[in-house]
Amino acid sequence: MTWNRFTIFFYTMTSSYFVYSKPKVLQALRYHFITRNEIKIMMILVNVFAIVAAGFYFFRKVSAYAFIGSSFLWFCLMISFWYVLPGIIYRKSATFKDRFKVSFEDQHMFIENERGSRSWPWKAFSVMIESPHFFHLYFDSRSFFIIPKEAFEPGQISEARKILREKINVRPV
Repeated sequence: MTWNRFTIFFYTMTSSYFVYSKPKVLQALRYHFITRNEIKIMMILVNVFAIVAAGFYFFRKVSAYAFIGSSFLWFCLMISFWYVLPGIIYRKSATFKDRFKVSFEDQHMFIENERGSRSWPWKAFSVMIESPHFFHLYFDSRSFFIIPKEAFEPGQISEARKILREKINVRPV
């Protein structure tokens, strides 16, 4: 009985049309960059470098210019990951300006807008990450699709999460 109910639910799991909210998309893109291992390592190294430079400056081992230079590098890195990169990706992608409808079925996920539709089998997605406002569905390590949680009715979000976790690998953040 449970299986049949689950199957019926799968074929009725559809959201209404949704649009992307620019501030939330920028936050999701920041989340994407911050969760990348190579960026985490680089940020840790730059922070350690800035702390060491501050310590050397405090003990008068380096000049103020060296300390200011390391602080400037840290500042540029943080601004690029927090503002510049998400802004560039948002402006270049026409996807964030469209209205979409998402549907989950047993073997596929469907996305449609006014110009057409596209489906992906669940196996096309390698991993799923959940952020505060989105489900990030990754095809590979660099390409992904984000589905806003606002696309679902409040009662459907937990069901959508359950389906996504069952169909796609979940990567802990």
